[in-house]
Amino acid sequence: MNTKRLARRAQAGFSLAEMMVVIVIIGLLATLVVPNVMRKLFQANETIIATNCKSIAGAVQEYAIDHGYQYPDTLDQLYEEDSNGQAYLSGGQVPKDPYGFQYLYEPPSDGDNFRVYSLGKDGAPGGEGDNKDIDQHWKKGEED
Repeated sequence: MNTKRLARRAQAGFSLAEMMVVIVIIGLLATLVVPNVMRKLFQANETIIATNCKSIAGAVQEYAIDHGYQYPDTLDQLYEEDSNGQAYLSGGQVPKDPYGFQYLYEPPSDGDNFRVYSLGKDGAPGGEGDNKDIDQHWKKGEED
């Protein structure tokens, strides 16, 4: 009876070779999955930035229409209540993009062309990949 228990106990568990096979399979799966997840995360950040820029640009347009096509000098003006008690954006301050930088605004200098944009992950003008600038006219798949 004692020998049967010892034999069962010796067979329970995994061998080193079985453990190594499992670790190799997990490693291979991770090398295939992680790059795809990171790419999707970057695409999600681009979409968030573009959507926020379009929303802020809509508030700028609404402000201009209500003020005789006088555009705001800064985005901060969109948070201030006007004579009608209306604020064009809520939250009290210019929102930040997914990388932690505030959205930027260039008032129109030649008619009604203004720009609401993010400088991307590096916070510097220009760049490629996740460092590229994105504004309210961004389209999915568009390259600068």
